[in-house]
Amino acid sequence: MPNRKKDQAEQAELAEKLRRAGLRPTRQRVALGTLLFRNGHRHVTPEILHKEAVAIGALVSLATVYNTLHQFTDAGLLCQGAVDFDHSYFDTNTEPHQHFYIEDERLLIDIPGNHISVAGVPSIPTGTNFDRVDVVVRLKRGTRR
Repeated sequence: MPNRKKDQAEQAELAEKLRRAGLRPTRQRVALGTLLFRNGHRHVTPEILHKEAVAIGALVSLATVYNTLHQFTDAGLLCQGAVDFDHSYFDTNTEPHQHFYIEDERLLIDIPGNHISVAGVPSIPTGTNFDRVDVVVRLKRGTRR
């Protein structure tokens, strides 16, 4: 039963991570957090995460997945980014970085933060604070022209 002990240890560690972020470690948050954070950095849509949760037998609605992803984002555990009008991705890598987006596969890939620089950022409106600049380099598979 070493896997069960490992799973329990991971869940306890995740529950503590949620508490430190100011979130109560509910059954749903722990289940979704386990899927999100178990295997390193990843990008997910709410629909992808919901499908994974259903596959492991977690009793969560799509609305709960959306709410939990937004709560994790507000707590600083995830970053949210939109790559097109239909899809918003949630990223477990909260360090500064940019993305390649392979459009025909809907695949988001990290670009380390120091490989892109942005010049000429305009002055921001009064009463606002700078948060971040998101750069998405859009790609398509195929031969170069």
